[in-house]
Amino acid sequence: MLQHLRPALNIFALLTFLTGVAYPLATTGLAKVLFPYQAGGSLIEHDGKTVGSSLIGQSFTGDHYFWGRPSATGPMPYNGGASGGSNLGPTNPALLDGIKGRVEALKAAHPGEKGVVPTDLVTTSASGLDPHISPAAATYQLERVATARNLPVEQVRKLVSEHTDGAQFGILGDPVVNVLELNLALDALQR
Repeated sequence: MLQHLRPALNIFALLTFLTGVAYPLATTGLAKVLFPYQAGGSLIEHDGKTVGSSLIGQSFTGDHYFWGRPSATGPMPYNGGASGGSNLGPTNPALLDGIKGRVEALKAAHPGEKGVVPTDLVTTSASGLDPHISPAAATYQLERVATARNLPVEQVRKLVSEHTDGAQFGILGDPVVNVLELNLALDALQR
């Protein structure tokens, strides 16, 4: 029996080392060399301080900032340790009530906007951490942000346009606006 157990344990130890130590170290090292920004968490620095990641949304509530997509994480919004959607089905009254409440709050905050509230401003993403909004969601908020910052609407619209990323590789997905990067650019305008 020992003659069969020893090779099995040796193979187990070897595979554990290869797949649990060597492979992760090699791929991490290669990623740090080839893609240092992404391998480091896509962190955004501002005035020498890390202020967030371009991959995880943040909660902005002031009128002078663009608001991101609602987060379904708890107990605090955009909690990376609690990533996940609300798991409420489309016929669940709690989901419908939550969306209705968000629509009413957005209409109250944007009385000049008569159009339809963009979906991504009232629904959460599957991860609850989405850092992006659609260009339509940013446009919906233009008047409020421009007024709160005493800026011309066209100047803020130009900034939104500059921070709109097109479809990945020109074909995958829709154009998006990174809320954190846009809000940092807004803050830089008024320095």
